[in-house]
Amino acid sequence: MNQNKLSSRLRTIIKSAAAAAVLPVLFIYIMIAKPDYSIMNGLAHVVLPVANWVGDIITWPVRAIGAAVDNVRELSNLRTENEELRVRLDDALRNRALCDVAIVENQKLSRELDIVQSYPNGAVIADVTYDNTAFHHSTFLINKGKKSGLDKGMVVLSTDGQLVGVITDVASGFARVRALTDSNTNIAVRIAGTEVYGFLQGNGSDTPTIGFLSDPEFQPSIGVKLVTSNISGILPNDIIVGEMLNDTDVRVRRPQTLARVVILKFDTQNEYE
Repeated sequence: MNQNKLSSRLRTIIKSAAAAAVLPVLFIYIMIAKPDYSIMNGLAHVVLPVANWVGDIITWPVRAIGAAVDNVRELSNLRTENEELRVRLDDALRNRALCDVAIVENQKLSRELDIVQSYPNGAVIADVTYDNTAFHHSTFLINKGKKSGLDKGMVVLSTDGQLVGVITDVASGFARVRALTDSNTNIAVRIAGTEVYGFLQGNGSDTPTIGFLSDPEFQPSIGVKLVTSNISGILPNDIIVGEMLNDTDVRVRRPQTLARVVILKFDTQNEYE
């Protein structure tokens, strides 16, 4: 039953296709053999749409293959363009990273230059090359020495202007700095904003202590700032030293946190050489 229906439909389709194929031939024959324009105009409304339909059917595989080829070509072009854009994006990201590094380095150098120029005869910038903390001693080496004009007793600051130590030994191309946390450190300081003086004593830990205050009634508290005092003739005045963590301990810059430092030249007359 189903096979009969299928065969009947197939025969119908074949007949329709044959009739559609004959119509253009008939139209051409009439145009050549019996050119009756009224008949031709009437047939044109039937033949041309049928011819277009038949042409579409016949050329469909070719058009489908052409469209597929165009899609493949467009896809290939998109992939190529995507790879090029990815490469350009990677280059742009690398350049941005380099620019960010350059900006940070430029800002750091500008701060260091400002520090150097803020002192009468300038200062020396050096890199920290090694630090040593053992047996209550805390020292570090810098990569500048006598050839750069450095000498024992010169003051060493962090690049943000905070005191970190004093030079104790100098060679031709390097110097040793005693940090504020060293047990041999004992420097005169002043409570910022007051006339209260005292001494900062290193003890080998990360937090040296303050004692011997000139005003025994003064009670240090958390956050109080300490600056250097020249009462001993060793350090210049008013360099930031650190801040109080409690009534005795002081937070200072540790050698492990330093990468570059600034060295000042200072004599006992509170003048820079």
